[in-house]
Amino acid sequence: MPRSGLAVLLVGLIGFVLGGCMQTTLAPSSDASLTPRDRQLLAHTPYAQANIPERFRRHIVDYPGREAPGTILVDTDARYLYYVLAKGQAIRYGVAVGEEALAFSGVAAVGKMAEWPDWIPTPEIQARLGPYPARVPGGPANPLGARALYLYQGNKDTLYRIHGTNQPEYIGQAISSGCIRMTNEDVIDLFDRVRQGAVVVVHAPGQGTWIPPIARLRS
Repeated sequence: MPRSGLAVLLVGLIGFVLGGCMQTTLAPSSDASLTPRDRQLLAHTPYAQANIPERFRRHIVDYPGREAPGTILVDTDARYLYYVLAKGQAIRYGVAVGEEALAFSGVAAVGKMAEWPDWIPTPEIQARLGPYPARVPGGPANPLGARALYLYQGNKDTLYRIHGTNQPEYIGQAISSGCIRMTNEDVIDLFDRVRQGAVVVVHAPGQGTWIPPIARLRS
């Protein structure tokens, strides 16, 4: 076999093995630490509770990457978000991602964090899906849900978010206008772990389920 062909084969095998390791479920992670306000608002949601498939529920999994603990990685194709822990593990959450033409991809940082945030529809969303009010107050009916992580590149807001949802039935699908949606319970759990400035890596659709190591965030 030509050397180039052997190299391609080895890369493919390594990717297969690593991808398999990433899917090894070890144990369910702990319950989200809900505040009294969270419990009050989530007790009276205006939407039906969804039956999230087991594979999209929150779990601790093996993770073979070399990213620093605290990094967030989003596997767009598999609909998973990983929060990297120490000692070769990560918390894996099921997510809904953006439709292919609208999905964010690349490297960003958590530039801002908010609890029960207001939603300000962008002009593009108003034109495509509206009309909406200029500002929608935070609460269980708000599309941003219980928490939001605002993704920045340098000092610029990308206008993409990792956030909760009032449509949990869409977890595991490519349905959003580009943002990454989580169940409210999961986004609360993630929010409690993440620190502002954390690196966020989002794979573009079609790039496969293995996310390579990212050494640092480039501005």
